[in-house]
Amino acid sequence: MASVAVAVIVLAIKYAAYRMTGSVALFSDALESIVNVVAGLIALWAVTLSYKPADSDHPFGHTKAEYLSAVIEGVLIVLAALLILREAWQAYLVPRAMEEPLIGIAINAAATTINAVWATYLIRQGAARRSPALAADGRHIMADVVTSVGVIGGLLIATSTGWTILDPLMAALVALNILREGYLVVMSSLSGLMDRAIDPEEEATVRDIISSHADGALEVHDLKTRLAGRAIFIEFHMVVPETMTVGIAHEICDRIEDALQVAFDGARVSIHVEPEGEAKQTGVPVL
Repeated sequence: MASVAVAVIVLAIKYAAYRMTGSVALFSDALESIVNVVAGLIALWAVTLSYKPADSDHPFGHTKAEYLSAVIEGVLIVLAALLILREAWQAYLVPRAMEEPLIGIAINAAATTINAVWATYLIRQGAARRSPALAADGRHIMADVVTSVGVIGGLLIATSTGWTILDPLMAALVALNILREGYLVVMSSLSGLMDRAIDPEEEATVRDIISSHADGALEVHDLKTRLAGRAIFIEFHMVVPETMTVGIAHEICDRIEDALQVAFDGARVSIHVEPEGEAKQTGVPVL
C-alpha cells in the first residue's frame, strides 16, 4: 500500500515537471511512473493473495501468485517502453524547445530522490521476505531511478547547449533501458514459475544443517529444493540402520525439520526414510 502511495506522489511530481517544460524525456519519465502505480496495485493484490493459507484446492498455498504479479509487471514495462519510443520518434520529427527547463529538472530530481530511497527499501524487503513481487517492484523503480538520472543529465546538457535533439534521444534511451528491465523481470519470474532451486549458498546451508542434526542416520541423498514465492520446499531421502525403530527415525526427522525451519522461515520439509540397503555412494554422509 505504501508503494502505491509513493508511486502516485512521484507520478504527480514528474507530470508537473513535464507540464512545466513540455519535454518528451520528462514525459517518458512520467509515463513510466504510471506503470509504477499499476504495478504497485498488482503487487499489492499478489502479496495479499500469497498470504492466504493453504486450502483444499491449493494444498501447497498461494505463494506463487507473486510470480504472476512480476510477469504482469514485466509486460507493463515493455508496453510503457513502446509508448515512450513512439513519443520520442514524434519529438525527433518535430523538435521543440523546452520551457522553464531548470525548474522542471529540479522538480524531476526531487521525485527521483524519493524513488531511489523507496526502491532501496523495497529491494531489501523483497530479499528479507523472499518476495518476488516486492523485489520486482523495487528493481523496476531502481531502473526508473537510473533512467531519470540519465534524463536529468541529458536535459542539463541540452539546456546549456541548445541541442533540442537531445530531448527525444534521452527519451529513446529511457525506453531501451526500460525494455531491458522488463525482460529481466519477466525471465526471473518465469524461472520461479518453473520451480527454480534455491541458491547454491543456501543449499550448502541446508546440507550443513542436515549433517549436523542427523545423528543416528547413515546417509542423505536425492536432496531437492524449490522456491514458490517466499516459500521454500526441501525434500530428501534419509538412510537409517535397519534395526532403528520408527520412533527414533521420526525423532531424527523432527530434529532436522525444526532446524531447517529456524534457518529458513516457512520451509516445507519432506523426508523419505529408507533402510541402509538403499544407501548410495553419491549421497551426503551424515557425520
